[in-house]
Amino acid sequence: MNAAKFTGEVRWGILGAADIARAQFLPGLREAGGGRAVLVASRDGGRADAFARNHGVDQGVEGYDSVVDSPGIDAVYVALPNSHHARWTQRALEMGKAVLCEKPLCVGSAQTAAVLETATETGALLWESFVFPFQAQHRRLLDLLAGGAIGEVRELNSLFYFNLSRSEDIRLSEELGGGALADVGCYPIRLAQEVLSTRDPSAGDAVGFATGNGAVETEAVAIVDYGRQRLVLGCGFGRAVDTFTRVLGTDGQIHLTNPFHPQPADTLVLRRDGKETVEHPTVDARPFTAALRHIHAVLREEETPAHLADESSLRTARTLEVVAQAWSA
Repeated sequence: MNAAKFTGEVRWGILGAADIARAQFLPGLREAGGGRAVLVASRDGGRADAFARNHGVDQGVEGYDSVVDSPGIDAVYVALPNSHHARWTQRALEMGKAVLCEKPLCVGSAQTAAVLETATETGALLWESFVFPFQAQHRRLLDLLAGGAIGEVRELNSLFYFNLSRSEDIRLSEELGGGALADVGCYPIRLAQEVLSTRDPSAGDAVGFATGNGAVETEAVAIVDYGRQRLVLGCGFGRAVDTFTRVLGTDGQIHLTNPFHPQPADTLVLRRDGKETVEHPTVDARPFTAALRHIHAVLREEETPAHLADESSLRTARTLEVVAQAWSA
């Protein structure tokens, strides 16, 4: 690991004045403690200035180079459209910054492999912004599965839908790497790495169907074969928020209302034949909080890095391609 030890606050730079930075990253950063948002960059300097004033960032700047080149920045959060992830993540890594990049890490497995190679060559730390593996609910899920609570796992049935009302949203642009699969279908695929086998699906291991706007898919369903196990996923932009997920085993099921960004009202429910149902309320804080606490602790050399991009991102990218091929063939 090539990381400097920090004794003070970790100084963050944000690439992109995006909604997710405002609504998720910054509240999580404040709750995590140990870090401060120093710069936010946009192509439009005025927009960056307004974002900084309104959301507690020290300064807004024009141009992403202003952040990645700054000696006053220790870590970079990449909140740009998917098509821009590879370039700016690589630039930040080359400048020795720790990077938390929004998911998916890149558009396609080739770009993903190239970015991971840059991380290896530079020794800089890189995380893909799937934050659920850091959360207490997820650890409880894994503990239950490891303890045989539902026997042998046979299927992961997982949804991620929400209602996208803006017709000009970047998630509807092919050029910007949009689509329901890349935006939210990637979550069940990433979760499958945690609860199913280590076998990587390959071409022909998925069947599916998708509808779209002529540029990208806006609704999609798929079944992905993992040998003795399967992933059944649904995702899209056309209905109310729905992240209901079931892990099905030979002796029971675990139901999660939201395995990806659990809130206080969400639950994990264990159901087994002939036994009392057990409900586990979530104890997690904001979605990004636990991940940012971990990143800060790693940079202070208090913890060993966990859930780095090189552990999972290439598998996720390849499975996304397998699923996309299922309805494009």
